[in-house]
Amino acid sequence: MVNDLLTQIGFGGGCHWCTEAVFASLKGVDRVEQGWIASDGDAESFSEAVIVTFNEEQIPLKDLIHIHLLTHSSSSAHQFRHKYRSAVYTFDTEQSSKAKRFLAELAQENDKEYVTQVLPYRAFKLNKEKYQQYYLKHADKPFCRTYIAPKLATLRQQYAQHLKAD
Repeated sequence: MVNDLLTQIGFGGGCHWCTEAVFASLKGVDRVEQGWIASDGDAESFSEAVIVTFNEEQIPLKDLIHIHLLTHSSSSAHQFRHKYRSAVYTFDTEQSSKAKRFLAELAQENDKEYVTQVLPYRAFKLNKEKYQQYYLKHADKPFCRTYIAPKLATLRQQYAQHLKAD
């Protein structure tokens, strides 16, 4: 927990540039740190991810988790899962319980089987400064147009009420 109004959660699944751009575009998100995150056991190796600092009164945790599921291959067990682990990284047992409950609810509501795991946060390595806010700095580059812009378009269609003004 950061303070009484702000809390943190980690998300991993796709490229951290993409994940950063998605969460940075949301109202109620105070900060997005992009880099690599590690957990326990099979997830102790570092995997691309972000840490999101947010105000749950402005954007509910369940919405953040659903946005995460919508904006990466959350139901695919593809060959790059070691680099792009599909996960929600929690900072305490209460947050873990909520995330597991929301993930189960969303699976039922969306009639999907997600590969996304709920894992305890253990360590984080921040990416180099030159890669921070990658989309904001390079929106016109082919990578951003090909991979990030469609994710933001999905948000505009399904979560417009949570998007910051351009």
